[in-house]
Amino acid sequence: MTQEFILETRGLTKEFRGFTAVDDVNLKVREGHIHALIGPNGAGKTTVFNLLTKFLPPTRGEILYRGKPITRMKANEIARLGLVRSFQISAVFGHMTALENVRVALQRKLGTSFHFWKSERSLDHLNDRAMELLDEVGLAAYADVLTVEMPYGRKRALEVATTLALEPTMMLLDEPTQGMGAEDVDRIVELIRRVSRGRTVLMVEHNLSVVSRLCDRITVLARGAVLAEGSYQEVSRDPRVREAYMGSDAAEEEASA
Repeated sequence: MTQEFILETRGLTKEFRGFTAVDDVNLKVREGHIHALIGPNGAGKTTVFNLLTKFLPPTRGEILYRGKPITRMKANEIARLGLVRSFQISAVFGHMTALENVRVALQRKLGTSFHFWKSERSLDHLNDRAMELLDEVGLAAYADVLTVEMPYGRKRALEVATTLALEPTMMLLDEPTQGMGAEDVDRIVELIRRVSRGRTVLMVEHNLSVVSRLCDRITVLARGAVLAEGSYQEVSRDPRVREAYMGSDAAEEEASA
């Protein structure tokens, strides 16, 4: 029987020397949904991501994946379960081609990521799958291009391809459109929509236009705690959310306009 919620947190809390960065967060991500985690700067979004992907240990609380506790598991162990994170800063090798980057990710999935001593020919069997993944993210024409020479938006698409190489059931995308112009944003939105089919996506995103176009459900954080949750229409009308983003005076002016 399929779990209704693929990822769940219960009372998730992270304290740093008396400062509470994440405060009793109860998050439920429904399987097959695109779920956004939004909030003003300093709201605790990236800290939540770091807790979910085990780059930080929680002070208190529990994390469940497919109904099973993963709170004490290591980052590589949850990645093997299918919970894979794509980083805010593009995490690809600049002096390798797009094809080589995806091939390295495929090697990692096979458990051979550090076998750089192997001959080039011994890795050729990965090329077909690497090309399939590049084609899936619209980068087939960039296969032999050094990553350092690729436009920023294409690098982020390549990062998605390397994430897909790990065969994720659930993808955690950290600011996928940060620093992009409108054309690249549109391209990445369509890419996320395409690769989300058959998968679950949890994303941190500042661009509310992107969130409104993509997401089934939204959780709003403020000062480390859940402020509101619902559809984009529901949370965008919430006066507490407006105040958190714009300040009380601006929110009152907009409400009265």
